[in-house]
Amino acid sequence: MSSPAIYALTPIEFRLDLKDPFLFTAHHIDHFPEGNAKLGPHSAAAHNEFSMYYGDIVPGFPEHPHTGFETITLVEQGTVDHFDSLGNGGRYADGDVQWLSTGSGVEHCEMFPLLHEDRPNPFELFQIWFNSAPEQKKMPPDYKMFWRERIPHAYETDDAGLTADIRVISGQFKGIQAISRPPNSWAAAAENRVNIYLIALPPHAVLSMPATTASSNRFCYFYQGETLKIEQKLIQRRYLAELKADAEIRLQAGNAEARILWLEGEPIGEDVAMRGPFVMNTAQELDDAFRRYRATRFGEWPWPNPAPVFERSQPRFASYDGGKREEYPEEPEKDAV
Repeated sequence: MSSPAIYALTPIEFRLDLKDPFLFTAHHIDHFPEGNAKLGPHSAAAHNEFSMYYGDIVPGFPEHPHTGFETITLVEQGTVDHFDSLGNGGRYADGDVQWLSTGSGVEHCEMFPLLHEDRPNPFELFQIWFNSAPEQKKMPPDYKMFWRERIPHAYETDDAGLTADIRVISGQFKGIQAISRPPNSWAAAAENRVNIYLIALPPHAVLSMPATTASSNRFCYFYQGETLKIEQKLIQRRYLAELKADAEIRLQAGNAEARILWLEGEPIGEDVAMRGPFVMNTAQELDDAFRRYRATRFGEWPWPNPAPVFERSQPRFASYDGGKREEYPEEPEKDAV
């Protein structure tokens, strides 16, 4: 029998279908091999052996447009090279988070360079598609990097002395505040209670998740481990649970560490009209957005090709406003290739 705290349980292969203010989440897990000199897989048969997505040489998603929503990209393993039509670029990896508000429209690309030539390049990321309020869909695009060194952690120790690690990506957890979100995000306002956590529970550890409002939508995705108890319900790995929001929820890991993506927030409460990479409120607005894109391309693409990547030696960094740079660690700039 299901717990009264669990509204639905769904097995997940790749895509998590969610509810307002979330649209869906894609969970990418790839076992890429050693890289070659061009930062792609060494195998000549890569397109048959590995998921190249839309990349020809390097796996990833070459130049493509978005408008009307946000992408929140959480990299657990691997490297992402970002380029956009605003002239921004960056490299982030291994615990970093990129929060992109597409607003009135932007073109970007996300490539997954295979940096290691002497060992495999395991890759795992979550990309959350997060909706925008109607007025936010008209705002200029913007993005922000949450470097892993700066993401706040909350630590909760249970009665057995086992400590859970909660990475606070959005919102707050028992007073531990996340990094501020881009200003034109539904998640930026505290009253919208958009809480996004990555939780690591040691074997057998117990964690109680605080209640939020009855009007919020709440999800728990158990993506790594053996088993997880939600209240008294035992679930298997790679299940998505839709949960009662205005109740404290007790989690307990099984015999192995449990890793969880936790999502909750107040709904925007507007109609959703979605076609491919555009998310608006009405079919007419979608048609208008496509006409605008055909006329403007959301800005000229300033990069040498639709799927650029940085040199292998480029450390993590981000550029904003067409040139302002933030390096991790500080290193000289490398050219895109």
